[in-house]
Amino acid sequence: MRGVLFGSARGPVGRRRGGRRGAVAALAAGTLVLAAGCSPGNGVGGPAGGGGMPSASRPSPSASGASADPSPSADLPPAKGSVKVVSTLTEGLDSPWGLAELPGGDLLVSSRDKGTITRIDAKNGKKTLLGAVPGVSPGGEGGLLGIAVSPTYGSDHLVYAYFTTASDNRIARMQYDENGTTPGRLLGAPDTILRGIPKGSIHNGGRIAFGPDHMLYAGTGETGDRELAQDKKSLAGKILRMTPDGLPLHGNPEADSVVYSYGHRNVEGLAWDGHKQLWASEFGQDTWDELNRIVPGGNYGWPEVEGKAGKKGFIDPVAQWKPSEASPSGIAFAGGSIWMAALRGERLWRIPLSGKANGEPLAAPEAFLKGKYGRLRTVLAAGGDRLWLVTSNTDTRGTPKPGDDRILVLEVR
Repeated sequence: MRGVLFGSARGPVGRRRGGRRGAVAALAAGTLVLAAGCSPGNGVGGPAGGGGMPSASRPSPSASGASADPSPSADLPPAKGSVKVVSTLTEGLDSPWGLAELPGGDLLVSSRDKGTITRIDAKNGKKTLLGAVPGVSPGGEGGLLGIAVSPTYGSDHLVYAYFTTASDNRIARMQYDENGTTPGRLLGAPDTILRGIPKGSIHNGGRIAFGPDHMLYAGTGETGDRELAQDKKSLAGKILRMTPDGLPLHGNPEADSVVYSYGHRNVEGLAWDGHKQLWASEFGQDTWDELNRIVPGGNYGWPEVEGKAGKKGFIDPVAQWKPSEASPSGIAFAGGSIWMAALRGERLWRIPLSGKANGEPLAAPEAFLKGKYGRLRTVLAAGGDRLWLVTSNTDTRGTPKPGDDRILVLEVR
């Protein structure tokens, strides 16, 4: 595998300036391509939208969240998988985007266009509006996007959100008052931990998740300004890694920067396999959508390359798809496979991981639920062999049916 690590030049990316956190410098199947990747395992790391390890096993902040050279697992996923829709947990959601699990199993879901966060009872699907996030400015592909629950939620009750404002994209945290009695007013004032992520009418990225290292990761987009993806001083077209306070940390390619990898067009999916290896889904333009294995400092090529190019200095994707079959958003790891929700492709992709250190998948990707539920936005590991799957037909690009949008409960293997 080839990749380019950051040089020694320092820039102001993600640097915190004293007192209140100041402004940070502005910083898309069929065809499988095999490239550098990693292996599965039985344990689930931090699935897209939330997760993390128990505080008792919390590592030091220097952990990178990726295993360098995992050995093959004896318990591999089957070459052919299966998906069964067990139930519909809830219906009637408006432009749902982010999904996160609370301790105890209930879910939080964000509305991109309404800028609200709603709690979903995991047993009966009852919806409880927690409130709106102040400052959200919906438009195009922007609005209230990814959400994540603090890995130390039991003590701090913090909920994190990635959202678009009138001037930028930013990440903030809010305290959730579970004992509050006023409907729609259960979220505290947002505390912005990172601002200055460039915004656009398209390609705002937006997925956030806590990794197995208890650090916060975010996928951003290049806003349609292609050159920003290769600009290491910009937060656009990147995967970011930061402390829960929004600060850079040891183990990042640059000690004073939250940039973790670059050369991305639009990252909307983040997940870790059983070896704590980070994976990301990425929208291509006209040729290839991608599933990438992420390494610190890796250059994933956009806009110089799209899909597998075998070009020195860039990391090729592990798998790729025609945009008409994918346009991937959220991903999750379960049962030894990566599961990827497709918007334009209107299907759920399964990529079984082989456990080989060179990242070669066990078999070609498989598609499930093709066209059955329309556009699919977010998938989240629900423990064991189950997933939650969020549809996205009320996002102005879909064709809503009665009941849209919904959260489905899936049994997978």
